[in-house]
Amino acid sequence: MELAAAHGVATSYRDGDRRPVRVDPEVVVRVLGLLDVDAGSPEARRGALAAVRERAAGGRLPGTIAARTDRSRPLPEPGVLVDTGGGRREVTEIPAGLEPGWYRLELGEQEVTVVVAPPALPEPSRGWGWMLQLYALRSAGSWGIGDLRDLREFTAWTGAEHGAGAVLLNPLHAITPVPPVQPSPYTPSSRRFGTPLALRITDLTAYARADAVTRAEVDALRPELAGGLIEHDRVWAAKRAALELLWRSEGRPEPRGIGADLEEFATYCALAERYGARWSRWPHGLRRPDGPDVAAAKAELAPRVAFHAWVQLQVQDQLAAARDAARAVGVRVVHDLAVGCDPEGADGWALQDVLAQGVRVGAPPDAFSQQGQDWGLPPWRPDRLDATGYAAYRDLLRALLRQADGLRIDHVAGLWRLWWVPPGEGPDRGTYVHYDADVMLAVLTLEAHLAGALVIGEDLGTVEPEVTEGLAERNMLGSSVLWFTRDLDAPGRPLLAPQEWPEESVATVSTHDLPTATGFLRGEHVRARAELGLLDDVPAEEAKATVDRLELIELLREQGLVDGPDPGEDQLVVALHALLARSRSRLVLVSPYDVVGEVRQPNLPGTIDEYPNWRLPLPVTLEELRDDPRVRVVVDQLRLRRGGQDD
Repeated sequence: MELAAAHGVATSYRDGDRRPVRVDPEVVVRVLGLLDVDAGSPEARRGALAAVRERAAGGRLPGTIAARTDRSRPLPEPGVLVDTGGGRREVTEIPAGLEPGWYRLELGEQEVTVVVAPPALPEPSRGWGWMLQLYALRSAGSWGIGDLRDLREFTAWTGAEHGAGAVLLNPLHAITPVPPVQPSPYTPSSRRFGTPLALRITDLTAYARADAVTRAEVDALRPELAGGLIEHDRVWAAKRAALELLWRSEGRPEPRGIGADLEEFATYCALAERYGARWSRWPHGLRRPDGPDVAAAKAELAPRVAFHAWVQLQVQDQLAAARDAARAVGVRVVHDLAVGCDPEGADGWALQDVLAQGVRVGAPPDAFSQQGQDWGLPPWRPDRLDATGYAAYRDLLRALLRQADGLRIDHVAGLWRLWWVPPGEGPDRGTYVHYDADVMLAVLTLEAHLAGALVIGEDLGTVEPEVTEGLAERNMLGSSVLWFTRDLDAPGRPLLAPQEWPEESVATVSTHDLPTATGFLRGEHVRARAELGLLDDVPAEEAKATVDRLELIELLREQGLVDGPDPGEDQLVVALHALLARSRSRLVLVSPYDVVGEVRQPNLPGTIDEYPNWRLPLPVTLEELRDDPRVRVVVDQLRLRRGGQDD
């Protein structure tokens, strides 16, 4: 359908087995309607299509275009290019050789945002590091959850002693400050701000300045790990109470010059405390940041707005300190950008004009999920991003890169297309909506270039070839997971030898959504799902797990990494990491869960409360991890093949 194609709405797609699938026309019409395109009748479709053709005939550019520093881009007519300093030049093309940055193009009556990016980022160096669920890294000094002091101590240890070069964290995005706290770091209230759950309370300047009585009150609030699981609500209640005490001890400071975005975020937090976490249920005049009653409510709640702004400044300070401390020992801190946000959270409220309200991002039906997947996250509206110069996307990247030396993009295929599930429909009743990948990648490349940051794209699952190719072209790394890295052209799709893994990638044994090394070897991923009734054919899954395990052991034997008829579990875990170290991938990341033999995976897709998702601490403390002989054995394998900064 020409009208659908003009607005990036797919009428068909290829599934995970590359078979063509036709989208129900009714779904296409609904999604077009969500983009303010009326296609509900033949007359409406004719009118909308005529408007599309008229714009095309007039040679009108999109609202935002991408250009590269190494090549020119022709224009449909002469115009004036304006840089950020106000400098103006007449142009007939976007010329090569421009400084990377943001420009404005005046083209007749049209104004166009121009993103000028370098063709690629610097080539990533070869190395190794860790991928860390920070919340799980508890220590003698943390309050029931891993925090930013734990991160500082971890990077100081692994950087100085092991020569590790990177630590990839789970998302540290902001929570909604009222219970229940969402445990999943991939459903944040805001991706632009940080979580106060990660604060080390006793590292705050306010704690050091407080009197002895106040410090004793704060110390008494410290929660311990209870029941073997991380209790986010309990931890936040304790940290919030401690922050309240310290804020009052500081004289209830009102941060000045904090910027409109932080003031807006703090306003949301204050309103959520008063009216609840779901802004769509607030009084009508408060449901938008520019609502008629927001100014009065903000004035009434000024102390709470000030408190939440102050808390966020403490988070930003500790994030920056953790990054700087890691840099001092040669470790890059890489943050993780979740694919979306809680629709009822701070970003859902503040950015509702550029988000598709009521739409949920997900995935189409496949062999893993026959009904498709609904992640409950609202997508960007591509038309609104284009019209606003991608400002919200740019500002999001900048906010994260201020505190990081690298960025992992969760579900990086979303820069090309996302599966939209219309309101009221199941995930099998959706379709793909395409984005301007050239602009999305240009903004990412430019902002990472300006920050000197590494970029990793999570390109697992069903992704089109242009995704992996687009990342590699820009020196952004893709993802290679041991369980999935197979020869897709060979009969039976056998596991690939590490020497054949993609070079422009990050190699890992597993991910947070997949079995740990020990869990895989024991078949825990089958047992856990069978126990919860998530498998239709348990014997078949058990048989497959046995075959997969034998295939993996055979690969380890072929590589000379194990011997004997029945290698032990500890030997296999070490061999898995030795295999990883041999890969061609530029960066190898290992997980403490794998190294110390944790059986359970951090998150079990398809469950909510049935499994302790995102609540599993490491089975050892940070102090115990430092002295664990299993760490030294695995690190020796990595250093042997990948090197270390003190070699």
